[in-house]
Amino acid sequence: MRIGIVCPYDWSVPGGVKQHIQDLTESLIELGHYVNVLTPTSAEELLPSYATNAGSTIALPYNGSIARIKFDPAAFTRTRNWLRQGKFDILHLHEPTSPSPAIIAAWSARGPIVATHHTANDSMYAVKNMQFLLQPMMEKVIARIAVSQEAKDTMIEHFGGDAVVIPNGVRVKNYSNAVKLPGFDQDKTIVFVGRLDEPRKGLQILLEAMPQVFAQYSDLKLLLVGPGDEHEILKAIDAKYHSNIEFKGFVSSEVKASCYATATVYVAPNLGGESFGIVLLEAMASGTPVLASDLPAFKQVLENGKYGKLFETNNVNDLATSLIELLDNNSERENLAKQGISRAKQFDWSVIVRQILDVYEAVKSVEGRNVREDFRGQLYGRLTKTGRLDRRRVKNSFLTE
Repeated sequence: MRIGIVCPYDWSVPGGVKQHIQDLTESLIELGHYVNVLTPTSAEELLPSYATNAGSTIALPYNGSIARIKFDPAAFTRTRNWLRQGKFDILHLHEPTSPSPAIIAAWSARGPIVATHHTANDSMYAVKNMQFLLQPMMEKVIARIAVSQEAKDTMIEHFGGDAVVIPNGVRVKNYSNAVKLPGFDQDKTIVFVGRLDEPRKGLQILLEAMPQVFAQYSDLKLLLVGPGDEHEILKAIDAKYHSNIEFKGFVSSEVKASCYATATVYVAPNLGGESFGIVLLEAMASGTPVLASDLPAFKQVLENGKYGKLFETNNVNDLATSLIELLDNNSERENLAKQGISRAKQFDWSVIVRQILDVYEAVKSVEGRNVREDFRGQLYGRLTKTGRLDRRRVKNSFLTE
């Protein structure tokens, strides 16, 4: 099968959507499928061989974060060329309502189109204000996937219809045999992974909690992994603890796996806007016990505390107390590590990719033709008899659970 996948965000910037697309693509290729990913990037030299550059990016606020996206005339040209040359059996769009090549591809193509929704956020004002433009595009999508129930609810609220829930995955083999970082004691290292300057990732809550933890464990290290201004981060905590904090910055996937494997506890203090919890699965696949805020998406992954310890979101004292309890209880950490590995295997991409392929096959059987360029344009396509018939057929062809 020839599969075209559109990534909305800058490939060179770490993020859950990009990681999902990378893992999905590599899993499909391993099964013998041809896959090409259209993605914007600010560092073309970092693109893998299976990716096509949609152009450089700009930074815009989106879903409580700063997304680096591409949405300009050059992106339209590159997207149409990519569609024309790809001759795809399936077009798979990710975050199809974000201002990105995903929207452009939906406007520019017809045929077997699948869309995956990652966002769980009721306050998507841009989407609400642009529904008159987005709805015609969404009507072309034959099957919708949501990575969680929260993402599905958000999609239905804004666009109606339905979606099949297929969760994020993790390539367990990439984490299970990770080499530990030199110079760190695995019994005395707390790890945080994420963009350090993004408030919804909750690093500021962790930093406020750490003095209570350092008071009990003076030789503990806090390892911060991800891009951000180190000097600004250190301003948020008393200078006497600066020697307890180490920065890794932006790292490769291999080094990230080593960071997880080095941790005594992985802490996810996120404040909201999470539709899943891929970082939790990555840590668990590494055999590391997880402590996470009790966001609905995190509770779902951890099954309300069965596979990881939860604390009250945005509660500094509860975070500190919960972390100290875990550090004090070696048997609980060992149990959570063992349970976490088992849980991560349930989400291995070898399992998840089969579910997505089932959607592809169903869409192909509904559509009956390959992806082709839509020359008619939105207005013409909506006014002609053929356009009206196609819209009615697509609207009645959504896959449901």
